[in-house]
Amino acid sequence: MAAIELFSSRALAPTDVPQRVLPQNIEAEQALLGAIIINNDAYDRVSDFLKPEHFHEPIHQRIYENLAQLIRSGKIATPITLKTFLSDVDLGGVSIAQYLARLASEATTIINAGQYGRAIYELATRRGLITIGEDLVNTAYHATVELSPSAQIEEAERKLYEIAESGAYAGGFQRFSEALTTAVDMAEKAYGRSGSLSGISTGLIDLDRLMGGLQSSDLVIIAGRPAMGKTALATNIAFNIAKSYSYKTKPDGTHETTNGGIVGFFSLEMSSEQLATRIIAEQSGVSSSRIRRGDIKENEFQRISDAARDMQTVPFFIDQTGGISIAQLTARARRLKRQRGLDVLIVDYLQLLSGSKSKGDNRVQELTEITTGLKALAKELSVPIVALSQLSRQVESRDDKHPQLSDLRESGSIEQDADVVMFVYREEYYLKNKEPRPGTEDHLKWMSEMEIVHGKAEVIIAKQRHGPTGTVQLQFEAEMTRFSNLADEDKLPERIED
Repeated sequence: MAAIELFSSRALAPTDVPQRVLPQNIEAEQALLGAIIINNDAYDRVSDFLKPEHFHEPIHQRIYENLAQLIRSGKIATPITLKTFLSDVDLGGVSIAQYLARLASEATTIINAGQYGRAIYELATRRGLITIGEDLVNTAYHATVELSPSAQIEEAERKLYEIAESGAYAGGFQRFSEALTTAVDMAEKAYGRSGSLSGISTGLIDLDRLMGGLQSSDLVIIAGRPAMGKTALATNIAFNIAKSYSYKTKPDGTHETTNGGIVGFFSLEMSSEQLATRIIAEQSGVSSSRIRRGDIKENEFQRISDAARDMQTVPFFIDQTGGISIAQLTARARRLKRQRGLDVLIVDYLQLLSGSKSKGDNRVQELTEITTGLKALAKELSVPIVALSQLSRQVESRDDKHPQLSDLRESGSIEQDADVVMFVYREEYYLKNKEPRPGTEDHLKWMSEMEIVHGKAEVIIAKQRHGPTGTVQLQFEAEMTRFSNLADEDKLPERIED
């Protein structure tokens, strides 16, 4: 290894040709290492965000790594204890003991340690950006046939966010008074928001009452067997939120959501046209099957046109790409948040996502990566993520077909990572398939039971980390795939007897 210039700089000779060098500050690295050597408490000021790889000089990386290992193990890090672990280092005529002693003698004070650490971290970030830029250019010039431009963009975005998240120094302990202020601010916003909810209203009164709306940073799972209406429920909630979106302009010109929200919808199963048809059916009151067949009257077409026109300005964004990975989903969600804004993210559905692990890994491990990634994304973007999930077939083998947490496919990771788990259940669907022979006493009993459950659905909140569990009754109109508030007798206006 070439000798490191110790605390001095060499003037350029007339024959030297100036060249661009990577951003670096050797003096800052030396000053910080010296501060830690003479006072190990200085390490605590940078350990949250500064890693060995953030140093430009390889020898400084090794010194910092060994300093960290000694301090974390409760030992004192000094030039004497350090040199044992660096005896193989060649500094080109300067022994490691001499170099460590020089670092200690020329060290900065502990007061400046944090500032030097942040300077080193920021220079490392700039070097990382340069490397990504060079890789991007080289790959674009020499891309293989298999590598599409969109895949290259997503890979570059992933690397950029890795740099942004690696060693970020915004965390750490905070005073309880700061947490109290945040909690009071949340309560104030809830007081001013429509419905006085702490979260974003779903548009379904009874569901909001039990959940307090969709909470920021929560992972919400909506699960159910096929044909129960879980996609319809997620679509209804998503559009209710987007339709009620309003904002105020902050002093810096950015928008702050005051009601409803901007919605991103990953439709991994249905196309955007199918999803749009469902929403048009819900808003116009015309059956989606009749819309697809063109079996509509003139006045119904007018209702469809009016509904479509009203929906033109709704902040509802759909990504219909099938079979994407959790890494791709994460990159696209971040991009939407940055470019358009994002208040709620919907994923339909979990089992259609893929992980980044090798094909040899089992599906349980892959789903664990997916649910963990979604929960981390919810916290990072500070938005609720609503993810749909299939249930296992064991529900069908029971007499009581109400779903349970154990019915979740690969339930361990889903149940563990989710803040809220809710099941969609419609007794009408199962009872309809058990129709006895007409004219019998059993048929009359069946008709009576069908009348009770017709057009009704249950949303069972089986897990809620920050609130109660329970069951919410909703109205369900199958032809319009529409969930709405159930008009209970005790909620209707008082009747006037003749």
